[in-house]
Amino acid sequence: MKEITAIIRPDKLEVVKKALQEIQCNGVTVTEVKGRGRQLGITESYRGHDYKVDLLPKTRLEIIVNNKDLEKVIDTIVKTAHTGDIGDGKIFVSPVEQVIRIRTGENGEKAV
Repeated sequence: MKEITAIIRPDKLEVVKKALQEIQCNGVTVTEVKGRGRQLGITESYRGHDYKVDLLPKTRLEIIVNNKDLEKVIDTIVKTAHTGDIGDGKIFVSPVEQVIRIRTGENGEKAV
């Protein structure tokens, strides 16, 4: 099993969620976060004064998948979150040692 952590633009959340549901990937945790990457923030102007916003709003998705579904989920996120502009986000993949469903006590792939 793998954990996919995707950092995406907030305005892409609904499109990504819908696409994940279409491929039967329903379990997702969503967190509103702030961060920056290569762009190092943006400079904006307000009433004639420039100011730097160095932490931009992003959305973090956490998804646990079986190994056989990993590439399908990653491809779906990439296709739906992509704009081609700086700040589209990143995807991180980590191994998952164990998953336990609290309600039933099931563990492993059955708990996902």
